[in-house]
Amino acid sequence: MNELQMAHIHARHGIEVDDGREDVGRPEISISSTSKLAGRTVAPFLAKHIPEQYAPLGIQTQSDIPPSKSSNTKYCYRHRPDLKCRRQADEPSMEQLQLGLETLSQADQQGVAHVWSLFSAAPSKHRNLMLQGILTQCCFPQLSFISAMVRDLIRIDFVAALPPELSFKILCYLDTTSLCKAAQVSRRWRILADDDVVWHKMCEQHIDRKCTKCGWGLPLLERKRLRASKRQIQLRATGRGLNEWSPDITPLPETSQLSIPLIQPHLKEPVRTVTADSLNDNGKRGAAVFNSGLLSPDASMKRLCTKVAVENSVGSYFEPRLRPWKDVYKDRFKVGTNWKYGRCSTKFFRGHTNGVMCLQFDDNILATGSYDATIKIWDIDSGEEVRTLRGHGSGIRCLQFDDTKLISGSMDRSLKVWNWRTGHCISTYTGHSGGIISLHFDSTLLASGSMDKTVKIWNFEDKSTALLRGHTDWVNAVKLDSASRTVFSASDDCTVRLWDLDTRACIKVFDGHVGQVQQVLLLPPEFEVEPGCLDLSDGDGASSSGGLDDEVDSSTCKTQTVPPCGINLSGGRPNPPRYMLTGALDSTIRLWDVSSGKCLRTFFGHVEGVWALAADTLRVVSGAEDRMVKVWDTRTGRCERTFTGHAGPVTCIGLSDSRMCTGGEDCEVRLYSFKSESWADALRDPPSPPTSGDFPGSADDDI
Repeated sequence: MNELQMAHIHARHGIEVDDGREDVGRPEISISSTSKLAGRTVAPFLAKHIPEQYAPLGIQTQSDIPPSKSSNTKYCYRHRPDLKCRRQADEPSMEQLQLGLETLSQADQQGVAHVWSLFSAAPSKHRNLMLQGILTQCCFPQLSFISAMVRDLIRIDFVAALPPELSFKILCYLDTTSLCKAAQVSRRWRILADDDVVWHKMCEQHIDRKCTKCGWGLPLLERKRLRASKRQIQLRATGRGLNEWSPDITPLPETSQLSIPLIQPHLKEPVRTVTADSLNDNGKRGAAVFNSGLLSPDASMKRLCTKVAVENSVGSYFEPRLRPWKDVYKDRFKVGTNWKYGRCSTKFFRGHTNGVMCLQFDDNILATGSYDATIKIWDIDSGEEVRTLRGHGSGIRCLQFDDTKLISGSMDRSLKVWNWRTGHCISTYTGHSGGIISLHFDSTLLASGSMDKTVKIWNFEDKSTALLRGHTDWVNAVKLDSASRTVFSASDDCTVRLWDLDTRACIKVFDGHVGQVQQVLLLPPEFEVEPGCLDLSDGDGASSSGGLDDEVDSSTCKTQTVPPCGINLSGGRPNPPRYMLTGALDSTIRLWDVSSGKCLRTFFGHVEGVWALAADTLRVVSGAEDRMVKVWDTRTGRCERTFTGHAGPVTCIGLSDSRMCTGGEDCEVRLYSFKSESWADALRDPPSPPTSGDFPGSADDDI
């Protein structure tokens, strides 16, 4: 080994040791000893690659030389000044670097600056060679230092680097807790994580349905608002302009809805309008508008109208909404959590002198029917009785109301139609030979079930009736489906029957309960069953059959053969709802596939017979002879909560997204409200801006 190689080795170790320790016998070689040589080497390199900064005056211009197309002269993507992902200098690190540089001598600072300048001016390929050479000369402590520094430097803020459309797409894959934590990273992250695009998607995924990923389902919100803002959300999520159209995006509103009046007080002609058809792609009026004479020749009026048109068409798109989707989701999330953990307030309605057998409620009104032969109308907010409807001669077993009428069925064998707002009885219908136990009306059709073992269909449009025979015992529940023109009926003969209203024939019999079937419910189309929790075994004998052996009134009905695993309806009608629920006095609730007739799941938990049943896409609520009310997860079949308090059997139940109402033979009605106080206040007052701390698993936002 010659002296020159030894000198290079010593120089290398002299540069490495910077902690104040000196090796005995090692010659000290400083950077300053090579500063002149470095200056002669670095200056031409800098002048070549950065001539505008380092080329001296009088140097030959390169304008006549064609630019090199070699990849060596191109910057890497991290050092392109026009890219968002260009890494910015870290202020604390640069301050620490400056302090370390100031501890060196002027000559050493000059040498270090030469190295930095050389690397800064080098193209991408040269940089890689420099780094590779430096790394081969590093010892393990220096490699460890590089590893610790690089771990943080290679992190890229993809939210700031990517276009907003891609950032929205990524954030939409997060769950609620992760999304709230993402809002605490930085201001930029918070703006995107709190955007309506993300939370609108979250609401669509969870509200009124069970999420297949997390298992959460939230109560239903107002569908009208969901449809009204969907187009704006889609446009912002895809980065499209206001006037661009796509088949995957909600269509534009009607032209008539976008018309803008032009106020011309100095003219006596009728006021004309500028519509969306008269605007070009830039939101300005085309030449056809001026040629048609729609606009006044007054230039100031033209400018004013143009400004109004553009502001009205674009301003509504960008203006902030009064109630962000995150706030909507937060309120629904609180209601869903209250359902899950049983947190609610209870209101009592007392006034009947005998058992309450039926009820129905909406936002403000509660109607109850009792064995005391009266129907009471209650104000839910105040808890006061509004009026009492009297006219039946025996106990009320069923009722249903809408905005204009209330129909009740009684043990006195009659149906009555009431104006519940005034208490006046509009009409009375008789036709059953036994007491009426159940009814259901939809549009112009009314179905009633009776102690005389029949189902009667009343058509209010053409005043016709139809009698459906086949049950061998009392008919306890009926449900109409107007779309398919079918009706379901449940009976004390332990069966549920499906009838075709056009042919007046029983097309399917569901047999599986070992006790009298008291309730039948049709689940909405949005309902989904979790496949892993189904019990498709036929060990309990649950099955269905066609209507070949059914007894049907010969004067009005005829039988037909239907395949055992399908339903064929004539006239191109849609099939009935796919799923239905039944409750019986065998203490069980069953979930059925209507098309195949199979019992998919049996709910066990009540110790006595089930009298009442209510359901939506998120839950099932049941009331039984054991005086208990149970809330079930429809998808899994698990009992989520049990409510007690009634002193007698629970005979009727009502259900909404945030409330549950129960009535029993103890003459008492209970209304459970799962709304939080803050949610109720938000309906009256504008909501405060939502924070990430409102959700589980998120810390306080300290941005």
